[in-house]
Amino acid sequence: MQPLNPMRWDPAEEEAPEGVFIGEPDPAAAPRLLGMPAAVVARARPDLQEAGAEAAFLAEALAGVRAALAGRRPGDPPVAFPLDGLAPARRRALDGLLGQGEVSIVVAGQHTREIQETVLTGLWRVRTTDATGRVLAEELEVAEIPDAVLLAAEHGTLPAVPPPPPAEGLMNAPALIEEIRARAASWRPGAPNHVISFTLLPVNEADMALLRATLGTGPVLGLSRGYGHCRVQLTGCRRVWSVQYLNARDAIVLDTLEIGGVPEAILAAAEDFADSALRLGEILEAYAP
Repeated sequence: MQPLNPMRWDPAEEEAPEGVFIGEPDPAAAPRLLGMPAAVVARARPDLQEAGAEAAFLAEALAGVRAALAGRRPGDPPVAFPLDGLAPARRRALDGLLGQGEVSIVVAGQHTREIQETVLTGLWRVRTTDATGRVLAEELEVAEIPDAVLLAAEHGTLPAVPPPPPAEGLMNAPALIEEIRARAASWRPGAPNHVISFTLLPVNEADMALLRATLGTGPVLGLSRGYGHCRVQLTGCRRVWSVQYLNARDAIVLDTLEIGGVPEAILAAAEDFADSALRLGEILEAYAP
């Protein structure tokens, strides 16, 4: 994970900037993290109360997870470990051992994927639910980012940024949209993301409305505490992400668009996997010998 962003907003000096993709006109258009605060999810410590009683199960169930973490290399596909059919006691023991990490993600669609990073970076809990909230599947996934996010980013978005509709009173939006369109079309996997900062390049209300109307809202919403408080929203256009950094009052301190792959704010880094494998081994030795 990356270090905290150094930019900070001092309320004594100026007003908090308004985010282009926060406070959309139709709140129902964007996915929400079910059962979680609208801004940032608090990190939960592991609850190890039931780990001892299920020690043998935990050691067996997580042996493959530990091996997948230890052996992961950049570019490897995600590795999934189904959790369907677990007895309640075993599920509680597993949840307690793995806890909740810094990143939470919701992927909207015909089925909703609720994704929670565990305390082991690069190990994710993925829950699939239907429109009624019924759980269809659960799994652990070892990956930089779960496969559901990659699929939604590729197939749940427009392939190119569309021409903007006519608008009046604009300041910077037309030039920004042309830049976004060109960068999205030319980006290739492995290249760094291109960042546009609305905090450093102010936009007026007409600009914000045109950007929202042109880019739309996509099916992925992520929240991270690894960069301070950070919200990542996929727009309706492929490779275009809104990335916003928030202070403790949930006011925006830096409002950006990232053009390219999944933003690093919600990705596990390559070096995280070996550390997580080592930590999982230590946890199992301590609580599930």
